[in-house]
Formats: sequence, C-alpha cells, structure tokens
Amino acid sequence: MMKYLGIDYGAKRVGVAVSDDGGTIAFPRTTLPNDDKLLSQLTTLINGEKIGSIVVGDTRSHGGKDNPVTAEAEAFVSALQKTFDVSVERVWEMWSSIEASRYAPEGKEHNDASAAAIILQRFLDMKGKKK
Repeated sequence: MMKYLGIDYGAKRVGVAVSDDGGTIAFPRTTLPNDDKLLSQLTTLINGEKIGSIVVGDTRSHGGKDNPVTAEAEAFVSALQKTFDVSVERVWEMWSSIEASRYAPEGKEHNDASAAAIILQRFLDMKGKKK
C-alpha cells in the first residue's frame, strides 16, 4: 500500500493530485503558485498525506525535445529528490492538459490539478499492468 503524489509542473502554476491509499486511483487536489513557497507547501502535503512516491510529468515534447520549461522542470525534480526521502518518478505528460480540458466544466478548460491527476493515473495504470 503506497500513496502517490502527481505533479503537473508549470512555470507559473503547479497542478497537484493525490492517489488513494492503495495507489490505484488519482484525484485532482489543488493548483499551487510556482513561487518560493512551493516546496514548503508540498512538504506539508507530502507529510500530511503520508506520500510514499512522487510522480512528475516530463515536460519534453512529443519527439523528446526540450521546451522552454524543461530546464526549470529538471531543476524542480532535483529539488524534490534533495528535499524528500521518497522516490521521484518521471512520466510522459504529452496531451495531459488536453485530456484534462475534455472533462473540465465550461469556462474552466485548463485545470492543472486535473492534468496532474491524468499524469498520475497513467503512471498508476502502467504500474498495475507490470504486476
């Protein structure tokens, strides 16, 4: 039994999702501003939810090429690995925002927390198939 935290990293905002205790279903949780309080807010969430692993969407494009946010995202992943004593996994996030917008209410098409939940759910589904 392990609980996972999913992260959709963005230059301005970071979408966050949390799995159930069994690590099978992802739920959108919140969107945090990407500022100097981000790591302390994540610390509170990770400790409060007893998170055992962090899953971060890989920001690279379809062909695996870096984009303007890739270097920032890599630095963010390094900071997570140095700050938290849990595994940090990378997962392909291509089209997660588009997929999230399909389920969003009218006028709320871009929801970073929903994108984080889709990233995390993809990871959980792949993990489940490997058993």
